Amino acid sequence: MKIVGVAACTVGIAHTYIAQEKLEEAGKKAGHEVHIETSGTIGVENALNDEQIKEADVVILAIDVKISGRERFEGKRVIQVPTEVAIKSPNKLIQKAEEVVKEDQKSK
Repeated sequence: MKIVGVAACTVGIAHTYIAQEKLEEAGKKAGHEVHIETSGTIGVENALNDEQIKEADVVILAIDVKISGRERFEGKRVIQVPTEVAIKSPNKLIQKAEEVVKEDQKSK
């Protein structure tokens, strides 16, 4: 499964990068390809490209603030949670993403 997402906290420092790290680790541990863009105090890092978004099975937004460029994910299944959820329960969040993708595949 291919997962993309954005991590952004209110201050744009610690939680943004911790959420990114936790999601990438949990996703890779579960055997998925994961790319998480960060939107912090120094701007956007690890920016997702159009190809990554197009190929993604699901989008995870671990955000505490509004993000720009959200329209890039139109037509994709999006799971939005606070950064705290991504930090404290990254494995459960990845499992939720798996369930959402399975449900989508069943309905097709």
